[in-house]
Amino acid sequence: MHAPIPSTRTLDLYDKLRDDLLSGRLKPGQKLQMRFLMDTYQAGQTPLREALNRLTSEGLVEAREQRGFLVPPVSRSELQELTTTRCWLEALALRKSMEAATPAWEEALVVAHHRLSRTRRSLNPDQFEDNPEWERLHRIFHRTLIGQCGSTPLIGFCEHLADQLYRYRRLSIRRAFPTRKVADEHQAIITAVLEGEVDHAVGLLEHHYQQTADVILEDPAL
Repeated sequence: MHAPIPSTRTLDLYDKLRDDLLSGRLKPGQKLQMRFLMDTYQAGQTPLREALNRLTSEGLVEAREQRGFLVPPVSRSELQELTTTRCWLEALALRKSMEAATPAWEEALVVAHHRLSRTRRSLNPDQFEDNPEWERLHRIFHRTLIGQCGSTPLIGFCEHLADQLYRYRRLSIRRAFPTRKVADEHQAIITAVLEGEVDHAVGLLEHHYQQTADVILEDPAL
């Protein structure tokens, strides 16, 4: 028996809630009281519950018995666990992509990197102001890196981990922005990939992700 198809309203609420969860507008540990959600999103209980149940299945919302829904709190242990798992899976995906490299994939990777490198990380050069276009192109670049691996489920797992870690990465951006040279890290990764240096490329990618985690782990406020 097929699951019911979500309504357009449910999908719209799901997208809005998901964006607010990942961006941090809905804070870690925040209780998602139904009245608050109904007022904030101008929606009824039924489509809201459907959207929240879908987000719960993705790990972006917690359902507490008799206590409603909650934005999952952040923790050092979860951050390190998610980072380690992402490194394992994307190392495999990148190796497989490089083994199956084609001119078309390499060209797509060069284009994705070029577009990312030409986009400002911050809308304000003096203090961090998020640039949504950079975030979009950044996701495309990393997705393209592993996109030749030949496994749709593996790519899906990596995407899910990227979403889970995005909440954490938002915590590190302002601290890292003045000193971290993310563009140089991306350049080093793509250079190693295009030169066929598999172990080096994988090591650089893993270090890239661990760098982000370390910035957060060093923050006593977490």
